[in-house]
Amino acid sequence: MADVVHTPAQLQPKSSAQLPPKPTKPVAFRGGGFAPRPIRHVAPLLFLVLLALAEAGTRTGVISNLTLPRPSAVAVTLYDLAASGALWQHLIPSLRRLGVGIALGLTAGVGLGVLIGLFSLIRAGLVPLVAALFPIPKIALLPLFVIWFGIDETSKYALIAFGTFTPMVVATYGAVDNVDRTLIRMGQSFGLGWWSIVMKIVLPGAFPAILSGMRVAIAIGIILLVAAEMLGAEYGIGAYILTAGSLYDLEKLFAGVSILSILGLILNFVISRIERATLDWR
Repeated sequence: MADVVHTPAQLQPKSSAQLPPKPTKPVAFRGGGFAPRPIRHVAPLLFLVLLALAEAGTRTGVISNLTLPRPSAVAVTLYDLAASGALWQHLIPSLRRLGVGIALGLTAGVGLGVLIGLFSLIRAGLVPLVAALFPIPKIALLPLFVIWFGIDETSKYALIAFGTFTPMVVATYGAVDNVDRTLIRMGQSFGLGWWSIVMKIVLPGAFPAILSGMRVAIAIGIILLVAAEMLGAEYGIGAYILTAGSLYDLEKLFAGVSILSILGLILNFVISRIERATLDWR
């Protein structure tokens, strides 16, 4: 029987093309851009845990009732306020003052901030003035506003409007400055006019930061609302808190603070819905 002779080609291993393909493992998507992932029920659960700890601490005596009331007692006080109609007697004037003051302050602040961001002459004249007014504590100007506008509603509107105006100006012209200049140059290269660039590039690009500035301005407006109502207001959440504090009624005091917190949550929710409705392009 003849010997089998193997050629060099037969002795070489099989090429990779002849081998069966190896199973591939899918690669997870890694281009999320650090986008926040919504996780439901975490905030309500944390809030309930804090309330349960406060309730347990006050009932067992670990936390003195002289420093912190029971959350259940505060809830009963809120219910009594709503049932008696006193809640709306104080809440409606506060909402009116806050709405008018914030509307005036935000409108003027956004308008002036856009003008500062777009025109160099206005920027040169007004940025130093805004920088000088911004760090002044607005609560310290309350007596001055009372002297100028009287102790009625006008002084309260003016204080809230001025307090929300200055942070809104700073946030708006900073947002305009941070718009990507490459997009503006691209619009110019395509022959877009000045007005089209402002409406289609500058304002949409600045809008997310403007909404963030609104969150801060609205929070400042709520603080100034309480301060204004503590001086010369018969009805309002601030007047209610001042009366409860003077009587050292902690349940009513914390009930008033809770109303302010709920009001802040509602306004924050409204801004979040505006963001979802207008910023899907991001």
